[in-house]
Amino acid sequence: GRVEALRGVSLEVGRGELVALLGANGAGKTTTLKAISGLLPATSGRILLEDEDISRLDAPAILRRGIAHCPEGRRVFPYLTVEENLRMGAYIRRDGEVPADLERVFASFAILRERRRQAAGTLSGGEQQMLAIGRALMARPKLILFDEPSLGLAPALVEATFAIIADIRARGTTVLMVEQNAYGALRMADRAYVLETGRLILEGPARDLL
Repeated sequence: GRVEALRGVSLEVGRGELVALLGANGAGKTTTLKAISGLLPATSGRILLEDEDISRLDAPAILRRGIAHCPEGRRVFPYLTVEENLRMGAYIRRDGEVPADLERVFASFAILRERRRQAAGTLSGGEQQMLAIGRALMARPKLILFDEPSLGLAPALVEATFAIIADIRARGTTVLMVEQNAYGALRMADRAYVLETGRLILEGPARDLL
């Protein structure tokens, strides 16, 4: 509504970087990601992608320019199959490489290949997280926004999820990750920002903030 959730937030994510955005509940982390991906239009300021101002574009247009959003709570389509969920990630694409990308996701997440005909809502939390990540990759993004990827996962699955995100970055995709597990996020990030009640209060190399 009229509440100003973010004030004067200025951050930068360089090509090929993994940047963490940290802060307590209610700090404005999710709002920041929603503003970048067009789900929550900013009322002022600018959001630039490769020098193009995208702050007045809608979410589909921003996705077409290469920003994918992996939302908090995974948000899979529960009544669609695993494969249908993955194909939804490529919904805006009109090229002929979707089947090849689907195979790449299945190669990275063997459990999803096993469950490809299963309704997504019947998967475990960890499997749904893998599905949400795979769905984001199907858009062939330049930048993926991860919102609390470790939320609700067992410790072993948290480590596995962080390893997957680190691998995505290693393959050349830029990552901006919101995460409450500050220690885990800072161990894998290049740089980090800390939000408190809608303002940035700290930023720097992840190793220093750690």
